[in-house]
Amino acid sequence: MTERVREILSWYAGNPPGVLANLARMLNQGTLGGTGKMVILPVDQGFEHGPARSFAPNPAGYDPHYHFKLGLEAGCNAYAAPLGFLEAGAADFAGEIPLILKLNNSDSLLSEDDPCPAVTASVADALRLGCSAVGFTIYPGSGARNDMYEEIRAISEEAKAVGLATVIWSYPRGGKVTKDGETAMDVVAYAAQIACQLGAHIVKVKPPTSFLEQAAAKKVYEAEGIPIDTLADRVRHVVQSSFNGRRIVIFSGGAKGSDEKVFDEVRGIHQGGGFGSIIGRNSFQRPHDEALEFLAKVMEIYRGAAS
Repeated sequence: MTERVREILSWYAGNPPGVLANLARMLNQGTLGGTGKMVILPVDQGFEHGPARSFAPNPAGYDPHYHFKLGLEAGCNAYAAPLGFLEAGAADFAGEIPLILKLNNSDSLLSEDDPCPAVTASVADALRLGCSAVGFTIYPGSGARNDMYEEIRAISEEAKAVGLATVIWSYPRGGKVTKDGETAMDVVAYAAQIACQLGAHIVKVKPPTSFLEQAAAKKVYEAEGIPIDTLADRVRHVVQSSFNGRRIVIFSGGAKGSDEKVFDEVRGIHQGGGFGSIIGRNSFQRPHDEALEFLAKVMEIYRGAAS
């Protein structure tokens, strides 16, 4: 146990020992183990976007076992997926990599103004599969947000009672949130704060842009001179908004992009004090060896070993 991991665990002192043990398990796993940084492999895109959009660029990804192996070989801190993918491989890879069961999911067959994912798995499922944490998506801004907030309150209470950590994907969407507003500086910081207030141990948000969505918030950002010009500035503010850095905040990788675009983003997250990345399509949509090389570079940046 490194001093950095001990420090991070001290921020969660009010939680049951089982939760702390599972946070430690993820923080101590893989290439970044002990550094306080995390790179998580998420593969919920087959449910969210469909199989061809997700796996056709690298057909090996149709096989659930491929993702367990990729997460292990790349040295990821954890692997997150819906019920079906985890059930298909949890026994074969038992104890080899920490698992996060995604408890709610949406499909893209119906476009909704006020989205609300369906609860598709349970805390009991996470326990029997040997998971370290449960994952849950909320859409702040959606007209159905209160349903999601109430669902995760009950789920996180149940998870904590049995020693599982809670990861919240906090993606503003729906209602009056504009497309640009989904990644606006003020909105992303607000989404991170909401996730923390709902009891998340790990918060996942999108990297924010310098756009400011809310008129009332814009006045404060300008009056107080809050720096938001660079990604590092913006990440620093999101971390500050997450209990002044006393919660683990990681950032999504988004759709597959060029290597340098992703690496520049990771540098900004690292420089701003972000705790890491959760990178799905940019990982598993690449050929196997290329994916390993790509993830190794990401982890080098987080270790401070790559410029």
